[in-house]
Amino acid sequence: MTINSSIIISAADHGIAVQQLCPHATEVVRRLQEEGYEAYIVGGSVRDLVLGKVPKDYDVATDAIPEEVKTVFPRCRLIGRRFRLAHVRMHGTLIEVATFRGPQVSDDDDHKHKNGRILRDNVWGTLEEDAVRRDFTINALFLDPVRTEIMDFVGGYPDLMDRKLRLIGDPRTRYREDPVRLLRAARFIAKLGVEPDEETAAPMTEMASLLHDIPPARLFEEVCKLFMTGHASQTWPALQRFQLTRALFPVLERDGEPGQARAGKLLLKALANTDERIANDKPVTPAFLLAAIMWEPVRARADELQADGLNEYAALGEAADEVMSQQVQRTAIPRRFSVVTRQIWTMQPRFRNTRGRRAKSLLQERRFRAAYDFLLLRAEQDTSLQGLCDHWTEAQKGVELNTGQRRSDDRRGNDSRRRPPRRGRRRRAPGTAK
Repeated sequence: MTINSSIIISAADHGIAVQQLCPHATEVVRRLQEEGYEAYIVGGSVRDLVLGKVPKDYDVATDAIPEEVKTVFPRCRLIGRRFRLAHVRMHGTLIEVATFRGPQVSDDDDHKHKNGRILRDNVWGTLEEDAVRRDFTINALFLDPVRTEIMDFVGGYPDLMDRKLRLIGDPRTRYREDPVRLLRAARFIAKLGVEPDEETAAPMTEMASLLHDIPPARLFEEVCKLFMTGHASQTWPALQRFQLTRALFPVLERDGEPGQARAGKLLLKALANTDERIANDKPVTPAFLLAAIMWEPVRARADELQADGLNEYAALGEAADEVMSQQVQRTAIPRRFSVVTRQIWTMQPRFRNTRGRRAKSLLQERRFRAAYDFLLLRAEQDTSLQGLCDHWTEAQKGVELNTGQRRSDDRRGNDSRRRPPRRGRRRRAPGTAK
C-alpha cells in the first residue's frame, strides 16, 4: 500500500483529554522522546479512546530498537521471537513497547515466510512504514501524549468515525500473512459495531481454512479474546456470518453453511451470562464457557455409549475424553481449564441423587457451584430438569443456614462438637505414697 501524507488530528478535534491517558504509558513515551527517539501510544488503545471507551492496555511504538529501549529502561524484559518486543513495567502497569517495523523483504534471518504466512519479522523501519504494516486502518493511529496529537497515515480516523473496518493493503495477502486477522475482524465487528468494507469481507469465508495452520495454543488465546471480553453474544453471530465457527470448534455439528455450527439455547444463554458477569465485574472462566460450547457433541456421544451398555456416568466420562481430545487438536486447552470442564460435565448425572449421603457429599464438592450453574443452563433448554434445579436450589439454602448457625455457635462458644478441655494429671507431692 502506498504511504499517504500524514493527517494530524489535534486534541480539539479528537477530544481525548490528558486525564484519560494512562500516566505510565505517557511516561514511557516521554522518557523515550527525551532520549531522542520517536515514540507514540498506538493501536487499540488510541482507537478505544477516540470511541470514548476505556482501553484495557496500552502499547507504545518507537524507532528505538529493543536493546535501546532496555538502555532507557534497564529493568524491562525483551521477549518474543516472531516479533521482538520490550515489556516495560511501571508502577505495576505493563506497557508493551515495539519498534517500528519496515517493509517486507525476502526470507533471511530476521524475516521468514511459509506459504505467505509471516513466521518471523524483525525488520525495523520508519513511523510511516510501520503504519502501513499494521492490519486494520482503525488500529494504525499514533497518539503523541506530549503534544496530544494523533497522526494518521492510512485513513484510519475517518474510517473510525464512519464505523468502517478496512484492511491495509490487499486483503487476501494480509489474511494469508496472518490468518488470525480473520478472527480479529469478527471480534472488532462484535466489539466496536464496525462494518467491514466489501474488499475486507469478501475473502473471509473462503480463507477460513487458513486457521488450521495456526498453532493450537495461539488459537486458544484468540478464543479467550473472542468470548471472555464482554462481547460474546455479538461475537458468535459474527463468527457464523463468515463461517469461522467450525474452524475454531470442529467438534460442533454443522448447521447451515459448512463453516457454521449449531447453537442451542444453552450455548446462547451461556454467552449472554458471560457478558453479564463481565459487565458486573464478576469472575469468569473459560472452563465453564467451553463446557457450554462443547456440551452437545459430548451429550450426543454419551447417548451412543449408553446405548452400547455403559451407565450414564461412565458414558459421559468417555465422551468427554473423546470430544476434548479432538478439540485440543485445534485449540489447545490448558489442563487447569479442561479438568474443570470435564468435572462440570460428569457431575450432571449425580444431581439425580437427591437424598442420602451421596447428595450431601455432592454439596461439598469443590466444583458443585459450577456444575449447578450448568444444570440451570440445561434447564433453559430442557424444562424437565426444572424440578432438579428447584431441589438443589433449596438444598443450598439449607447448607447456608446450617453453616451460618455453626458460625454463630462458634462465636458464642456453644459449638456442641467442641471437646471439653483435657484435665492434666495432678502432681504428687514429693515423699507421698502412690
